[in-house]
Amino acid sequence: MLRHIFWKDDALFLLDQRLLPFKKVYITCRTLDDVVEAIRGMAIRGAPLIGIVAAYGCAIGVREVLSTKKRITERDIENIWKRLEMTRPTAVNLFWALKRMRSALDGSRRKEGVFDSLLKEAITIHVEDVEKNRMLSLFGAELIEDGDTILTHCNAGALATGGYGTALGVIRAAYESGKRIRVIATETRPYLQGARLTAWELYNDGIEVELVPDNHVGFLFSRRQIEKVIVGADRIALNGDTANKIGTFTIALCAYHAKIPFYVAAPISTFDGDTKDGSSIPIEERKGDEVKYIYNTPITLDEIKSRYYSFDITPSRYITSFITEKGIVVRPFKRYIKLLHR
Repeated sequence: MLRHIFWKDDALFLLDQRLLPFKKVYITCRTLDDVVEAIRGMAIRGAPLIGIVAAYGCAIGVREVLSTKKRITERDIENIWKRLEMTRPTAVNLFWALKRMRSALDGSRRKEGVFDSLLKEAITIHVEDVEKNRMLSLFGAELIEDGDTILTHCNAGALATGGYGTALGVIRAAYESGKRIRVIATETRPYLQGARLTAWELYNDGIEVELVPDNHVGFLFSRRQIEKVIVGADRIALNGDTANKIGTFTIALCAYHAKIPFYVAAPISTFDGDTKDGSSIPIEERKGDEVKYIYNTPITLDEIKSRYYSFDITPSRYITSFITEKGIVVRPFKRYIKLLHR
């Protein structure tokens, strides 16, 4: 798998996912502005990866301040953390990572080498994410049977995480164990993450993949052409309600009607114990103009109004179970989700 995030020469390098699969261009992040723009501008995406990049952003932001004065103030810290918080409000991994970096900062300010301590913590978060992905993928692979056709939506692969992936990680682990599987990937409008990223990842891994328009899902279920659904998540509430890429709710409804298992694969950092249910999850609404263009090519008139929500909420009743690095979370979800952070 192509390296999509790494630290080198005192800078963070990020593969610009907006250009994949046709161009492989890296963005160099040396300032907090660079990191904020990479997250907000969709150069990188995926809840776990957003959290990792934000962690590096904390270190970079603190280094910027310390390059101009001897000490960092509480106002400086609040400004750095606030700017990162405002980039993508739905992905709870972002806030989880910022909270962890704040603890690391508070522990290091009494010592020398504040930046080094923060960089070390960001790297640790990065490495741990890959390990957690692999562990949850091994658990999830047990749910996959030889010969299954699996539907996935958007991209929850290595590119959306520190490496390996969540939903695609489960698929990878099943494939690596020798199971013959086939994947149907939705194109995922308007950024086409399924077409550009998911299909590309699976193809490079040698896993059979077929791309379909988003509006084919109901038809495929009605023809019994899907055995299981596996998706990732950007935030999971205490009762199991799940925020994921817009369109996930529609797929969950179809799967429920067709009595097809619907699994959500996510690390524990994606579970938000402070959010009671999906009604409290903030949903990011991006500029409507993003719907009106594909690769800068207009597909409708400028005068036409448009709207684009990045995520929707899938109520927990439509979810079969959750796949985590600690195992499979079954019903009653609230009881077991409470135990995850212990």
